[in-house]
Amino acid sequence: MTLAHGLHDFLAVTEPVGARVLVVEGWLGPHELNEAAKTFQAGGYQRVLTTGGPIHGWPERGGTFAEFAADYLKTRGVPPGAVTAVPSPMTPQDHTYYSALMVREWAKRSGVTLEALDVFSQDTHARRSRYLYRLALGPKVKVGIYSSPADEYDPDRWWASRVGLREVGRQAAGFAYVACCFRPPQ
Repeated sequence: MTLAHGLHDFLAVTEPVGARVLVVEGWLGPHELNEAAKTFQAGGYQRVLTTGGPIHGWPERGGTFAEFAADYLKTRGVPPGAVTAVPSPMTPQDHTYYSALMVREWAKRSGVTLEALDVFSQDTHARRSRYLYRLALGPKVKVGIYSSPADEYDPDRWWASRVGLREVGRQAAGFAYVACCFRPPQ
């Protein structure tokens, strides 16, 4: 396996832990949200939590990515009673980390003991999402991950595509930053 191929596979990790709760990052696009709905239905999950902060740039839409994703998943066959939107506040950075903190706070408020959860993320963002959820939730919560399949480039030849090169490069830099330099805000 070449280093280039290995980089994509390293970032786009799928390692669920068999949890009953699936967390779906609400900023995902229709392709990824459709895959998340299929994962929920096939995975034996009892609940799906959608995350994300305010939708900016779409004034006519309003609301949060968490609410938008929750509504979308309901239209894709996820039972409405199984879906909970867990919105995050507007933050200038560290969106995934704050989403994980909001999941932790939702569990406390709801009286839910989170022992394990699986996070559904976008392709090469998956490893960073899992890392940040583990950091926010602590060592007592097992965090699994699903990586949605890439739909805009060939993951086996990502370096041969402008989109693949941009995405893998951006996500590799993002993961390197959180792994070496990110410190949770006080």
